[in-house]
Amino acid sequence: MSNLNQAELVTFDVASGEYRHWRLTIDGRIATLAMNVDEDGGLKPGYKLKLNSYDLGVDIELHNVLQSIRFEHPEVACVVLTSARERMFCAGANIYMLGTSTHAWKVNFCKFTNETRNGMEDSSRYDGLKFLAALNGTTAGGGYELALACDEILLIDDRSSAVSLPEVPLLGVLPGTGGLTRVVDKRKVRRDLADLFCTNPDGVKGERAKEWGLVDDIAIPAKFQDSARARAQALVNDSIRPAAAKGIKLNPLDRKIDDHGYHYKRVDVVFDRSARTVTLTVRAPEGDQPKTVDAIHAAGDQWWPLAMARELDDAILMLRVNEAELGLLLLKTGGDAQAVLATDAVMLEHRNDWLVRETIGMLRRTLARLDVSSRSMYAILEQGSCFAGILFELALAADRSYMLALPEEEADSPKIAVDDFNFGLLPAVNGRGRLETRFSGDAKHMGAAVEAKGKLLGAEEGLQAGLVTVSPDDLDWEDEVRIAIEERASLSPDALTGLEASLRFPGPETVETKVFGRLSAWQNWVFIRPNSTGEHGALKLFGTGTKARFSWERV
Repeated sequence: MSNLNQAELVTFDVASGEYRHWRLTIDGRIATLAMNVDEDGGLKPGYKLKLNSYDLGVDIELHNVLQSIRFEHPEVACVVLTSARERMFCAGANIYMLGTSTHAWKVNFCKFTNETRNGMEDSSRYDGLKFLAALNGTTAGGGYELALACDEILLIDDRSSAVSLPEVPLLGVLPGTGGLTRVVDKRKVRRDLADLFCTNPDGVKGERAKEWGLVDDIAIPAKFQDSARARAQALVNDSIRPAAAKGIKLNPLDRKIDDHGYHYKRVDVVFDRSARTVTLTVRAPEGDQPKTVDAIHAAGDQWWPLAMARELDDAILMLRVNEAELGLLLLKTGGDAQAVLATDAVMLEHRNDWLVRETIGMLRRTLARLDVSSRSMYAILEQGSCFAGILFELALAADRSYMLALPEEEADSPKIAVDDFNFGLLPAVNGRGRLETRFSGDAKHMGAAVEAKGKLLGAEEGLQAGLVTVSPDDLDWEDEVRIAIEERASLSPDALTGLEASLRFPGPETVETKVFGRLSAWQNWVFIRPNSTGEHGALKLFGTGTKARFSWERV
């Protein structure tokens, strides 16, 4: 059915509460998430997850438990990340897993872990869910990168526990989950001290870690738990999450997998292996939709914006790991554009409600996965399309958009529409709205887009407003779209990945664009260099007792 057989297919959903590597306890407004990795619970055979090291499966569980906290426990205002192990918080990504993985697996693993940690910061920034890293033992590599994603870091001062990013001196690779960027950009550690820190495999302990800004505070073992509770309570006091809210249940996704793709109720994914393309279609809401907060809560996880976002998120993740050779994503929509705009209006009216706010957050994080996906993306705006409001974000995320031009008087002439969601309420990873990014903030084009809010625009109007790329008429439509697809599929995937990453985020940078742009590019390169993954490379030889042999050329 694919490059992987059914048994090898990687999925990203975990039933709520069925966690093998994490212990979740909730006490009032504080949730404690203790890392307790099952050594024999690796996603693939061939390595043991010792010392609370993790692989993709551990992080899939983390992603799922965070989703559970967001939607099923809205009363939680602070998550305390700690360890169930004595004197060991987390040793980071499992080295033996990395050393035996394919290049693509390593890259996708790093991307997903980055997104999970970016999602923590996103929830803190927009939705008031705060995070405290209570480091009760040694914290290395990806373990420290997990801590860096938290709002605050507390380190036990037991004379042995240290924080470290030892990848460069020990493995010949870079910290893979944003550690380099967050140390200097987020925590404002002096770059000379950061240089010392990132080349010292033993890390930094206690008072020095606090002095350098690597942690916010330290506490001796006898006072560690009290200090953690006090800091967590302070974060609770700064949260906008409602203390008395009742959550909704996130039920398992209704997903069918066959030889042709992945099929959900609101999202459909169809493969064309010969053309190396994927057609991903998102359907508009159908029937009567909730208009009040009570009705939204009653609908729960079946409310269209939330249900659609969960299905789309799952589809993007499944495609990344399981279908690496399908390099061109054809984004389509179907249904009533007015139904999408009406649902958007309800979300905007009730955006201060916790469930609506969290749903918008889910949409924001899901669309951000598209932004950083290593796929070409074309939006296909044809008869029956409904690229409006939040669904028009798909077209704005695409590298190009093709809109069929039919006479305006024809009833099925495709239309597009923008609303308030297209003006920064769903920012991309560069922190700017996709419409603003498209026009680089140009006041003239942005003003014209504001004037078009809520109006259904045909192909000519959309082209003049800069909202679509190309608008062939019905005589040229099939040939022009076909040629564009064939041309794209014939180009080097490596060159296209670099091209797209360079063009998608013009203007000022954020931590996220630096992580995905700079780190991903460098780590991609490092992962295929013999100094890290060659026969005598540091990553390959780690733990064998044999010292790596480097080529000393600087290239």
